[in-house]
Order: sequence, then structure tokens, then C-alpha cells
Amino acid sequence: MLYDEDQMSVLKKAVEEETAKTQEKLQKRPERKEVFTTGSGEPVKRYYTPLDNASMDYMDDLGLPGEYPYTRGVQPTMYRGKLWTMRMYAGFATAEESNRRYKFLVEQGSSGLSVAFDLPTQIGYDSDHPLAEGEVGKVGVAIDSLADMERLFDGIPLDKVSTSMTINAPAAVLLAMYIAVAEKQGVSAEQLRGTIQNDILKEYIARGTYIFPTEPSMRLITDIFEYCSQNVPKWNTISISGYHIREAGSTAAQEVGFTLADGIAYVEAALKAGLHIDDFAPRLSFFFNAHNDLLEEVSKYRAARRLWARIMKDRFKAQDPRSMQLKFHTQTGGSTLTAQQPDNNIVRVTVQTLAAVLGGTQSLHTNSRDEALALPTEDSVRIALRTQQIVANESGVTEVIDPLAGSYYIEAKTSEIEEAAMKYIEKIDALGGAAKAIDTGYIQQEIMDAAYAYQKSVESGERIVVGMNKYQIEEASPKGLLRVDPAVGEMQKNQLESLKSNRDNARVKETLSALHTACEGTENVMPLILDAVKAYATLGEICDVMRDVFGEYKQTVNL
Repeated sequence: MLYDEDQMSVLKKAVEEETAKTQEKLQKRPERKEVFTTGSGEPVKRYYTPLDNASMDYMDDLGLPGEYPYTRGVQPTMYRGKLWTMRMYAGFATAEESNRRYKFLVEQGSSGLSVAFDLPTQIGYDSDHPLAEGEVGKVGVAIDSLADMERLFDGIPLDKVSTSMTINAPAAVLLAMYIAVAEKQGVSAEQLRGTIQNDILKEYIARGTYIFPTEPSMRLITDIFEYCSQNVPKWNTISISGYHIREAGSTAAQEVGFTLADGIAYVEAALKAGLHIDDFAPRLSFFFNAHNDLLEEVSKYRAARRLWARIMKDRFKAQDPRSMQLKFHTQTGGSTLTAQQPDNNIVRVTVQTLAAVLGGTQSLHTNSRDEALALPTEDSVRIALRTQQIVANESGVTEVIDPLAGSYYIEAKTSEIEEAAMKYIEKIDALGGAAKAIDTGYIQQEIMDAAYAYQKSVESGERIVVGMNKYQIEEASPKGLLRVDPAVGEMQKNQLESLKSNRDNARVKETLSALHTACEGTENVMPLILDAVKAYATLGEICDVMRDVFGEYKQTVNL
């Protein structure tokens, strides 16, 4: 126990007396609002004391940086040893244009690449597919084949950079392309560092860019776990994502609870496939959102770290300390950006950046001021990156580890979020696990209810969004926005036609047939996908083979 019982008794009496006096004063001079809440709508008291942390045990609940339960960070030196990776998310139009943006970001000081793919790529369609019409290159880069991936990383040494790829259903295919590009550069798979998102459960929950049903999707994920543990040991094989759960409208506690429940499902699937916990768990990574309530967000990250450490140690009996460390990437909240007065978004992103850094993130993407309107311009991206660099080098918050630790409020809120998240996990366990909870619509309904409550508070004016429902001004139409040329789609189609005419189509047919056979059986499909990719089979052709064997997921829940 941290506090002396006699002192706590004295404090309790003092707080009761102060509360009674203040209630009398409030009759004459009421507070601004009847109820004060966090960004998630949870009540906030006037102030916090040791009474709010009376049961906390320092070593069991906090510990030291780099030591179990990792509440205070996963490294003993944190940012004093190495700053977080400044991984700016980018991708649009063609591979060549995205390649130029990546080189620009590296020149400006970005320390990691993060690839955004267009919607056809995300759902396994080539750019010449009828369903891709009008979407090619719009919200990310179009990647149809290894040839596109070669252009995307032209002049970028893959043994020198860490690359994150936001891809889920076709994650195995894009990873295979990345490995093949590295080989062409003379870089072995053992040297590659980076992450594939590869989190299909949150697609069923919050985004919708799924392809295959649950069971074969989980098989693909565990095949990647196994393949990378043997061949790409520095690669993070999944980024279990709460970001999109929060974007869909969840609370902070729901973001933690539902994300870790998905993590539990992936661990259980890997164990069922015969993998050993400490062979794959150290390469699991997570992806969280950063919203505007700075103190709630800091507490959220600390709660997630502590809860995951306990789950891995107590539930899954992990022995390797690395298996218990929740390492995570953060992106500032896209849903918090406003089209009104877009320069206000620079301030929002700064607050969110501080939350992520004070919470101990391992990498960070900062959104740009104009992203509520269009893809970000180079000027906007530079400001977003400079925000991270100023926080890193000028704010002083990187000089000490977990600087808000010991705050009565932070510690109380950390425990509160952990407890609420654990209740969600227990409910999901009772329903039969994350996949079953998704199929019944439980998780989706919880998020919808939270999103509805938040929207009501904005529309009523109870929650102020500066420039949108208060402090509005007359604004001219925005100028200088980045637009993707509609001709990109035709260019991609022409390149695909040329590729198919000049490749060894007999070899392509042979590799796709072998992949089909592997999908029908139980062997790991990653080597077969890699063979097909190297033969310049397209993303759509490879995914069509898997569609033929696995079928497609159909949303059946009526919410």
C-alpha cells in the first residue's frame, strides 16, 4: 500500500468537510455545468486525492519503466534512449507519386514509412475490376502487382527504413510483395523491419474492408505469424487496431476492451494452430487513437499496457517478458478534425500528440489540418510532422519517463479504464470470444450507442467543438486542396494490360494453381503467395483464388 492508514483517515475527514463547505458555496455560485465528463462521457470529480487510489500497490500496479506490468512504459529508458518513430501515413494516386511523397517525408525528418492503400487494393481487386471504377488511387496508392510495389519503393533502401502497411484482408499478398521487392534490392527477409496491420476482426467491427469469412481469415493471420517467426523475425506480424473502433465512435474504455479482446482471439487462434506463445507474441503490436481529452488518453494507454501484460502473464502463461509488452503505434483522431476553420486542427493534433507521447507510444502519425477536406498537401504534411518534432525536441516531455505518473487523477483514471475494459473482455468471453461477439452484433451495438450519445452531446451544445457548434466565423471556400487526377484509373488499367501481356503467363497459372491446392489443404500459404507474387500474378488474381476456395464474408447482423 502506498499510503498510511492513519493519514488516509485524516484525509477522508478533511475531504468530507471541504465537500460540505463547497456545496454551500455552490448554491450561491454554481459551476459552469451540472456534470463534468471526459471525452468519453465519464464523470470527472472536482479533484482527486490518495483516497481515489487507496488500494493501489506500487510494484503490482505501476512498477518501473521497462518492467512488468509495464504501466510506465515498455523500455527502461523510453525517449531518453530513442524517440518514437515518426511514421507519417501517406499514399495516393500512383506508386510513382506516392514514392515522391515518401522521399519528401524522409527529407523532412520522418523516421518511418506508413503506406495507405486505395480501396480496391484493400478489398483485393485490381484497378481494372468493375468495382474499382472511380476509386483507383483516391484514398491511397493503387497496388496491383509486384511491379507497382517496385515503383513504390524505388530508391528507398528497405534495410534502412521501417515500413508499416495498413492492409488487412490481403495482408499476406502485400507482405509477400514487400519481401520480393527487398530481395530484388539484395535485402534479405531477415533484415526487414515493419508492420502489417493484418487485423481482420476490427474490419468486421468498424471498417468493412473484409474479403473472406472469419475462419479462413484467421488461418491467413496465423500462417503469417508462423512464416514470419521463421523467416522475417524483425517484422511485426499484426497491428491489433483500436484506432478504427474509436473512429466509429467508441469510448476510451471500449477502445481498450474491444481491441484487447481481438488480441486475445488472435493469440488463441495461433495457439490452436500449434504455435508456442513466446514464439509469436513478442511480434504482436497494437494501434490506438489519440483524441482531445489529454488526460483520459494518457490514462488509456497506461491502462492498455497494464491489462495486456496481465492477460499475457496470467491467462496465456507467457514467460518471455517481450510477450507481455504492449507496443503500439498511435494516430491522431481523424474523426476529431473539422472542415470548419481547418487551422484549428493544428491545435487539436498538438494536444493529441502530447497525449500519445505522455502515454508512451512507440510510433506516431500526426494528421494534417486539411484532412477533413481532402488528401493533405505537402505544406500540411510538413506542419503535422513538425508538430511531432517540436514536441520531441522543444517541449521537455521526452526528458523524463511517464511524467504524469503519481497524479491522483491519472492513476485513478488508469485503473478505471482498465477495470471497465476488463468487464468488456469478460462479457465477450461469455459470448464465446471476439468472433462470436461480432457475429451477434454485441460489439457493434455498444459502439453505436456510444457514438449516438457523443453526437447528441455535440448537437445539444453540451459538448463544444470549436468552430463547428460554437465560435463560428464566415469562411471562404477552401483553396489549394490536393485532388487525385481521374486519369489515374486509366493509367493503372493500361499498366496492368501491359504487365499481363509481357509476363510468363504459364508460370503465373502454375503458381496460382499451387496456391489453390494449398488453400484447400492445411499447409502454410505464405510461400505459395510469395511464388505467385514473384511471377507477377496480380493482387486480384491471388485474392480470387482464395475467394474461390474460402468464399466471401457476408454481414448478417441486423443492428
